[in-house]
Formats: sequence, C-alpha cells, structure tokens
Amino acid sequence: MKMTERIGWLLIGAAAGAGIALLYAPASGEQTRKLIRRKAEEARDTIADAGAQVRDRVVETGESIAETGRGVYRRGATMAAGAAGAFEAGRKAAAKI
Repeated sequence: MKMTERIGWLLIGAAAGAGIALLYAPASGEQTRKLIRRKAEEARDTIADAGAQVRDRVVETGESIAETGRGVYRRGATMAAGAAGAFEAGRKAAAKI
C-alpha cells in the first residue's frame, strides 16, 4: 500500500473514530473540543512522522541513484581512456606503414 493511501485511510479512520466517539459518548462542548483537538494533534503527528519517513526514503534513494551514476561515469571514463589509448596505438602503427 502506498504511503499516500495509508495517510488517506488514517485520516478517514480518525474522522470516523471522532464521529463515533461523539455519537456514543456525549460530552460537554468543552470536552468535545478537547477531544477533537487531541485527535487532530495525533493525526498531525502521525502525518508528520509519515512525511519524515517518506523524505528519508527519498533521500536514501537519491543518494543510491547518485552513487550508481558516479560508478557508471567512472567506468565510462575508464573505457574511454582505454579506447583513446587503443586509438593512439593504432594511429602510431598506421603511421609506420
């Protein structure tokens, strides 16, 4: 399941839970506001944690891709240097003919 789907289901669950809590456990307006505030803070914290996890994963993936790119570049540079050496040796051999 994708992270955005998880967050969506989390929000739906939080809203449903808050609604059910209000219906089955009536409280004063002040208590209800405190409950809603607490649930909203919990949802915010959960979403922030999920966002941090996504960010960390993106950074790790980006670093991995960059390292792979550097490796490919180094191998390409080595191959190009070898090809240049071979070309130069061929040029010198052709000049002797």
